[in-house]
Amino acid sequence: MRAFLSSSIGVACAAALVLPLSVPSGAVAAPQDARTGTTVPGSTESLPLVPLGSERSFGVPTEQGLPQQDVQPFSLVGVVWDDADAELNGSVQVRNRSAETGTWSHWQDLQTHNAEHGADLGTSERDSGTVRGSTAPLWVGASDGVEVRVEAEAAPNEGPYAEPAEAPLPRGLSLELVDPGEAPEQLPVTETDASRGQTVAPASGTAGGTKTGAKKGAAAKPYTAPRPKIISRKGWGANEKLREKQLGYTKTVKAAFVHHSATGNNYTCKQAPSVIRGIYRYHVTSSGWRDIGYNFAIDKCGNIYEGRAGGVTKPVMGAHTLGFNTNSTGIAVLGSYSTTNPPAAVTTAIAKLSAWKLGLHGINPRGKVTLTSAGGNKYKKGKKVSMNAVSGHRDGFVTDCPGNKLYSKLGTVRVSAAKYQGRS
Repeated sequence: MRAFLSSSIGVACAAALVLPLSVPSGAVAAPQDARTGTTVPGSTESLPLVPLGSERSFGVPTEQGLPQQDVQPFSLVGVVWDDADAELNGSVQVRNRSAETGTWSHWQDLQTHNAEHGADLGTSERDSGTVRGSTAPLWVGASDGVEVRVEAEAAPNEGPYAEPAEAPLPRGLSLELVDPGEAPEQLPVTETDASRGQTVAPASGTAGGTKTGAKKGAAAKPYTAPRPKIISRKGWGANEKLREKQLGYTKTVKAAFVHHSATGNNYTCKQAPSVIRGIYRYHVTSSGWRDIGYNFAIDKCGNIYEGRAGGVTKPVMGAHTLGFNTNSTGIAVLGSYSTTNPPAAVTTAIAKLSAWKLGLHGINPRGKVTLTSAGGNKYKKGKKVSMNAVSGHRDGFVTDCPGNKLYSKLGTVRVSAAKYQGRS
């Protein structure tokens, strides 16, 4: 179901890469969507990386990349490789040329350790055969030129008499240049919650309905919160032909995992729908996922967006926190918040969204819940883990996500979310 881009683009680009000079943009055919075979809003150009001349003993390349060159218009960039289980131990840096000013940016880092995102091990989405390893994508704005370098970390057994180490860089590295396409003319701010496509039975065997967590006939206060405004997939311009038609559900929602997209903060809130379309295309077309991984996204102005398809009121199975996608929802704040404080509008939106979403399932945002790990680098498969109902990504996986500055705000978010539910 999930195919990658036509090889004709890669062949044309690979032939051009042997030249150190820039390639005229008109020499590359307009990218097409591999699922439909026709040109669609937005596109992805995939450029295989080549050795840049630096090698270790036994001819093992330690640096790959691309020289400065003209490319199809793009606004979001990332690097992918063949094996989703292989780690890229090293650094990835890109430069882009602004389509508006013609100036080149400084070198910018891409987050290389992105394995903590994605579908859980053993699920049909992860075992589809199309999933690839990937960096986090980076939003750079409208661009028409690019340069990239990927450098491996020094192997621990290097030395003049050492045995050859395994390839320090994963196989099949390619640069993915994503054009999110034109923004939709109208942005409805409410979600119709209509089901789209076929449904997949939830892991629990239920039909994807929601539960309040209260026993039938109980007199206890339900502690629900008002539903915040949510911009629908149609509102941010999702091309529904890209994703799989099937919709996956889990049994309930016990916890909300907060993320940052690590795509950088160089975007305006007017551009946020384009950023989401770029992430969506990168997750599906470049990384081989079923759909965008997050259940919800929030921009730096506090606007909330529907993420993965299936209905915002339903327990949609996401691909956001490896090991803990079951019985949880993923909320991604667009941007990078390791050293930048999130605006107050962001933390308010997280609190309102988590209060409403968790309230549908009778969960106290200030409370603890128990989740069972599906396997990861922090908890082995089958481990029952007590977590905050509103947790950061790093609580379920060894990662910096959602960044120190955003993570430090989650205590305040929990208190506010509980108040939105009417709890003291």
